[in-house]
Amino acid sequence: MYTQSKILKIVNEYISELSYAHAPNSLYDPVKYVLSLGGKRIRPVLMLMAYNLYKENVAEILSPAAGLEIYHNFTLLHDDLMDKADMRRKKPTVHKVWDDNTAILSGDAMLILSYHYVSECSSSYLKDVLNTFTQAALEVCDGQQYDMDFEHRNDVKEDEYLEMIRLKTSVLLAAALKMGAQLAGASVEDARNLYDFGENIGIAFQLKDDLLDVYGDPKVFGKNIGGDILCNKKTYMLMKALERADKEQAAALQGWLDKVNFEPKEKIREVTALYNQIGVKLVCEDLMRKYYAKGLESLSLVSVAEETKRELRAVAEHLMYREM
Repeated sequence: MYTQSKILKIVNEYISELSYAHAPNSLYDPVKYVLSLGGKRIRPVLMLMAYNLYKENVAEILSPAAGLEIYHNFTLLHDDLMDKADMRRKKPTVHKVWDDNTAILSGDAMLILSYHYVSECSSSYLKDVLNTFTQAALEVCDGQQYDMDFEHRNDVKEDEYLEMIRLKTSVLLAAALKMGAQLAGASVEDARNLYDFGENIGIAFQLKDDLLDVYGDPKVFGKNIGGDILCNKKTYMLMKALERADKEQAAALQGWLDKVNFEPKEKIREVTALYNQIGVKLVCEDLMRKYYAKGLESLSLVSVAEETKRELRAVAEHLMYREM
């Protein structure tokens, strides 16, 4: 069995050596830039780890794993543009280094490249793998649209929010695990249980992201703290604060949501203080633990030796308790 760190090294080396660029350089330089920023590469790592539960030679599926990572980075590129974000992984975003139109077109090229690489797998599994990938890719778009729709609503309910983050974040983690199992010839039941593991861990992962945006260390987190607060993003933290606030707290919170002109540090400080008063940090942490436990339960149902699943459990633990 490969360790997570060994698989990450294999993935990084493969992605760094990909040859996909041709003229015009102005289209592919941003793609190279985005992929050179690194990141956790958690999706291709999970795909290879799922494959490694059944087969040893993970190099056989590096191409579809890279395709999944290219797709993920395409979504980040377009997300940053839509969110007008300045930084990603401690570096300027593509639309800041180049411009908006370049970010759109280079992102489109990445989407096409992702399908090219995902399709480079055994013909025996191609249909199932493409079905899994396509469903997840479309659901990510569904989730992004819900996220944008929520920007104009102050009545977002918990079940709506959780469905949005399931679609936007967790289905791609789940698909990575399922695709790895499919490419290894695993049973339908194992592939489904690995999907469920990824889906639940993915929701916990996004809830952790919401938490870190308020309470994280910017030097570790890789982006400025409080960005969600500044743009009134409908996170679990904000949604639960609006739901649980008393009359005075609700008025103060709504005042900050309505304010157009403000000093950013003051808004972050005051809204965070309201979150602390209302107690939403503990509520968020409790829900994270619930989904984490559900994920581990699904992993326990996968029909391979428990020792073989040790690395996947370690990944789940890291996502749950990470500080970045």
